[in-house]
Amino acid sequence: MARQTLRIVLENVDFRLPTQVTDDNSVVALKSLVFEPLLRWQPQGAVKPALFDHWTQSEEGRTWHFHIRDNAIFHDGKPCTASEVVTYINGFLDSRDYFGMRWSYARYFKHTTFTAVNDQTVRVENPDPIADILDIFCEFWPSRIDTAGKPVLGTGPYRVTEFERVDDIGHAILELVDKASSTPQQIIATHEPNGEKRLHLLQTGQVDVALNLERADNLDVLDFSPNLRWGRITSTLSAMFYLNCTARIFESPDARLAANLAVDRVALVKEVYQGFAIPAATIVSPFHLGFQEANLQPIPYDPKRARSLLKNLGTGTPIIFRTPEWMPEHAVKISRFVAASLEAVGFTVSIEIETNRPEYARSIGLRKQIGDLALFDSTPNSTFRVLDDKVSSEARNTWWLGYHDEEVQRLFGDAKRKIHYEERARAYAKCLRRVQEDPPWLFVAHPDVVWASALDVAVDIGPSGILSLAKDRSE
Repeated sequence: MARQTLRIVLENVDFRLPTQVTDDNSVVALKSLVFEPLLRWQPQGAVKPALFDHWTQSEEGRTWHFHIRDNAIFHDGKPCTASEVVTYINGFLDSRDYFGMRWSYARYFKHTTFTAVNDQTVRVENPDPIADILDIFCEFWPSRIDTAGKPVLGTGPYRVTEFERVDDIGHAILELVDKASSTPQQIIATHEPNGEKRLHLLQTGQVDVALNLERADNLDVLDFSPNLRWGRITSTLSAMFYLNCTARIFESPDARLAANLAVDRVALVKEVYQGFAIPAATIVSPFHLGFQEANLQPIPYDPKRARSLLKNLGTGTPIIFRTPEWMPEHAVKISRFVAASLEAVGFTVSIEIETNRPEYARSIGLRKQIGDLALFDSTPNSTFRVLDDKVSSEARNTWWLGYHDEEVQRLFGDAKRKIHYEERARAYAKCLRRVQEDPPWLFVAHPDVVWASALDVAVDIGPSGILSLAKDRSE
């Protein structure tokens, strides 16, 4: 029998405004209990019904009709109608992240019209085919503000009965809406930033579930002892280095490929992540649309070939190597490993460590102060979004760092016009193969997510961070 109360400890306890976005794992875990996405992302980039339980599209993919499930009710009793969803979508288009930086939704839908046809139907009209809307709608979780001004009203299985955040430390209590469900009637969410302390709270019986244990400073504490129920899965996140493709050495495709050949990713995963990651092969994870069809393996470690490619490129001038202290996890350790690898094939490296993570993001995304390469993470679960936001020289979005490849642009343009899932997957696979041949980034790894619970508690985390209270990998 399920526990009546489930105590969960997270790295962060927070609910964001409907106009704010974040990929914070803890926020994603909590919101997956309280809200519903418009559509539910699946591994390999498929989608399943969620708040929209079915949809149709015109033959050319320019007009879509999305239908809200029956009995969709916000937690204050107000029906979730198509007009409510359209209001949420239009408000979310100009969303900002934790660092105050604008996301790209407004650009994707610059020429798109969202209309409430009736109480349960939303029509989307766009002048060009827009099948990638399916990916993007997986990132939209309609919510409303309650009478206390808190962004906690959703249509998901749990309602928020208490949420406070004092000095950036949050606390929340959730209550099950459907009392007949076999899941816990109440969830108490506790905020603890330190990974070792989260595990200690579980080991001493003060909580029932501890999340994001892969973020412990000392990974030796993850002993997978049989007195706890452990979970582990590779995430969709990519740890990577942006390469400055507009100036100096990394304008050269040979230099970008050489940098990738110089790094032994298997050794990096073993040494830095202590095995809690897999080497990256391209700009997205193995769970993204098109990766399976691309059939890619990571770029092999080949320092001899790297030296040969660099032979006539002049590596004597020091390259400026920027890194944050955190986000991605183990940032400084990753950077030192990669810097040593680059020096071993002939680069001269000057490392700059930035302690202010929000300023680091703004300096790279807004001011393009990348140096020659800069450690970052890539979090969108949409292959379209990664290409459009970070690689495409046509879009030249915030995170585009000067990369241009005519073949990538041609293939991406073709992929965006595909309507059906199988065709889209094959088209995006061609893009992923090409960006491995001419890499815009230095690929690093996809870290694992690790969690643990009491033996009588069954929880699961999907590769995109969605929390489930049953052992179901379908997210």
